[in-house]
This record gives sequence, C-alpha cells and structure tokens, in this order.
Amino acid sequence: MSELIEKALSGDGVLRLTLNNSQRRNALSEAMIEELHQAINAAGESPDVKVVVLSGNGPAFSAGHDLKEITAAREASDNGRAFFTRLIEKCAAMMTAIVHCPKPVIAEIDGIATAAGCQLVASCDLAYASETSRFATPGVNIGLFCSTPMVALSRNVSSKHAMEMLLVGDMISASDAERIGLINRVAEVESLNAFTQDIAEKIAAKSSLTLAIGKEAFYRQQVMDLQQAYAYAGEVMVNNMLTKDGEEGITAFVEKRPPVWRNE
Repeated sequence: MSELIEKALSGDGVLRLTLNNSQRRNALSEAMIEELHQAINAAGESPDVKVVVLSGNGPAFSAGHDLKEITAAREASDNGRAFFTRLIEKCAAMMTAIVHCPKPVIAEIDGIATAAGCQLVASCDLAYASETSRFATPGVNIGLFCSTPMVALSRNVSSKHAMEMLLVGDMISASDAERIGLINRVAEVESLNAFTQDIAEKIAAKSSLTLAIGKEAFYRQQVMDLQQAYAYAGEVMVNNMLTKDGEEGITAFVEKRPPVWRNE
C-alpha cells in the first residue's frame, strides 16, 4: 500500500485521513480515489472509529482530478473514453461512500479545494476551513463543466450560488464559502487543527449507534416529500427510543448523570 493516504487514530476514536500527495496538489487520481474509498469503508466498519476527519498535506486540500493522468489517457485508441468512464464512476462511488459511511466525516481545509476537491468538501457531513482557504469549480475555464462536482455542490448551497460558482469558475474565499453554506465555519490557520479536533471529539463522545441512525436518516429524508419525510423520520425516532442507548440517554438525563453508551 502506498502512502497516498496517511492514517492516524486518536484514543478518542477520531480517525484522521490525510491526502498525502502535495507535489500533485493532492489530485484525485485513480489511485488516490481507490485508497480513500477503501479507507472510508474501513472506517465505517471499525468499532474503534467514531469520527473521521479528512484533510490534506501541503498548500492544497485537493485540486480535483489529475489532469496529467487524464491527458495521458487520451493516447488510448478510444481517446480515453474507457478510462474517463471508469475514473468518474470510481469518484462518484467514493463520494457516495462518504455519505453512506455510518461515521460522521468532517473535512478540514487549509488551502485550495477546487473541482472534484470542492466536491469532496461538499460530500462530507461537516467542513471547517482556515481563513486563507479558497474554493472553486473552475472546469468551465478549461472547457470542462464541473458536472459531477455540481451534484454535491447543489446539495449544499442554493441554486443561485451553485450556478454562479459553476458558470463563472472563480475562486471564492473561505468567508464566502461559509456565507453560502459550503462550509460550516472559518478558523485561523494556527487554530484550525485544534478547532476541528475539538468538534470531532465532541461528536465522538456521543453514542455511535445514535450517530449512525441519525446520519442515515438525514440523507434519506432529504429526497422525500414532506409527508413521506415525517412518516419515515417518525419511525426512525420510535426505533431510536427503543434502543438501549436511547433508554440510557433519557434515564441519565433524568438522573442528572453522564450516560454510559453501549452502542446498542
């Protein structure tokens, strides 16, 4: 296994996955996508992992797809069609795996996040960025509309803001990314790591079962109409109340003591 993804698990159950190809600005090459997908799946299955924090080494969180890899693929007899299809399908599967992962996934951005890198930020459950970070979906500038990044982007920000990013292709500041809802909050460069870690540890202290129930329900109800969403969420709420952790949490609150989670 190469070192495209660095992994570090804290005693609190916070797993840090760090994109580690700074020379290529952490480009989402086919190999990077595969390793990240495997790491996300493994995190989802590990009882030791409570929360995942995704970051990048170097001046870029991720600059998106590896354009040199894409250019090289054009030498094939089909002008790259088979490779392009495989690459985009693998990338979509990896982004979807983040959404489907039962563990909360937090993006920590210190640098640029462009194209599929911006898509990666939008695919995470939470996102925190340094004040010097910048974001863009600039494909339109090179004749390649950011159609797949558009899917995640348009599910995070309003249509007008998404279309402006997609049609203009300019970089936006971290403060603007916060304003339109692409990221949660902005922190100073020096305190970003500690800030994100604090959020991750607060989440990791909750019942893992409850977090998994809630995350799945959040994304499932988003695509339902109002009546369906309430019916589904109501069923989820009842089932959650019947779990041991649901009972323990309410009992502990009434008894004014810290809950002891069993993740059952």
